[in-house]
Amino acid sequence: MKNFSIPIKYGLLISVGLIAYFLILSVFNAHIYPLLSLFNGVIMALGMWLALKAYRDDKGTKFKYQKGFMASLLTGFNATIVFTVFFAFYATELNPDFLGNLINMWRTDYGTDIGIVLFVVAVMGFATSLVLTLAYMQLFKDSWNTKEGQQHTY
Repeated sequence: MKNFSIPIKYGLLISVGLIAYFLILSVFNAHIYPLLSLFNGVIMALGMWLALKAYRDDKGTKFKYQKGFMASLLTGFNATIVFTVFFAFYATELNPDFLGNLINMWRTDYGTDIGIVLFVVAVMGFATSLVLTLAYMQLFKDSWNTKEGQQHTY
């Protein structure tokens, strides 16, 4: 369980941030504008950076690229799953008219329902997690520009 504590802890913190941001937007009825969801990426980026940094600090010299990659990826996936579950609950139970307001021009043309919207929300979260993990791990990997690293070149 210790190996998963950082991804779970930071995944929950990220999802709380995403939910809080969504609810703040809903107070001003701005949650129906998909463009404002771009800030979700900032919340994810900050949370995943902090998670990866905490994981690296926890492991110290035993920090491995693969384990850091998985910790960061699991953090993002945990946050995405929790937020998607919240989004489903909000769109179906708390505000049933939300989906109609969100995609009012698509409703008549494509017949979009809650399933496809949840799928898109989840895929966007998973994709954001993967891209951020790949970007961050470039910053946390060991450099081969050392004497020890030169042994790995041809």
